[in-house]
Amino acid sequence: MNYKILIVEDDLVIASQTKEYLTRWGYDAYVAEDFHNVMQTFVNKEPQLVLLDISLPFYNGFYWCQEIRKLSQVPILFLSSASEKMSIVMAMNMGADDFIAKPFDFDILLAKVSAILRRTYSFQGQTSLLEHHGVILNLSNATMEVNHNKVELTKNEFRILQILFEHKGEVVSKDAIIRHLWDADCFIDDNTLAVNLTRLRKKLEEVGLSGFITTKKGIGYLLES
Repeated sequence: MNYKILIVEDDLVIASQTKEYLTRWGYDAYVAEDFHNVMQTFVNKEPQLVLLDISLPFYNGFYWCQEIRKLSQVPILFLSSASEKMSIVMAMNMGADDFIAKPFDFDILLAKVSAILRRTYSFQGQTSLLEHHGVILNLSNATMEVNHNKVELTKNEFRILQILFEHKGEVVSKDAIIRHLWDADCFIDDNTLAVNLTRLRKKLEEVGLSGFITTKKGIGYLLES
């Protein structure tokens, strides 16, 4: 398996050298470019490991560690300068898996990366996330996140959103949604689907997502691309 590694480091030299070194050893390494919204890159890339610098523009590494932990248990390896060593205790308490001090030896970095991946991926893959227009659907715990706020969903609401997210930009028929729910042992009919959609839309409106689900009369529903 080619593990995907996301590098969140604003020093372009360190970031590019780290990417080059990890790529040489067979990893799929990516460098975050938008430090204002690291979570968007995280969701899009779905990495198996994050290398996270502490000092970053806009928000520091502690902030992004907390945001990632709201969605995923993906391992996080902090990159810290020598002057930040005292902050490592805080980083570990926030859910980081390990750290390495800068300037670091790439062979030591590789050893830490390999050890973390070996240790972590005896379990079955990482958290599955679906994203549409900044809204994140977390398949592992059946929740939705909007602007860093978690929205609890019923089983039916989650399953409805799941099929719409998986076919975003396409119209999904009522029959297809009902079959999808029946497959999950949610036995519903047209009227029950309508009630669930009304409740779901109300939840969406409460978090500022009015019109998130579009109705195509007589055909079905979709998330506009």
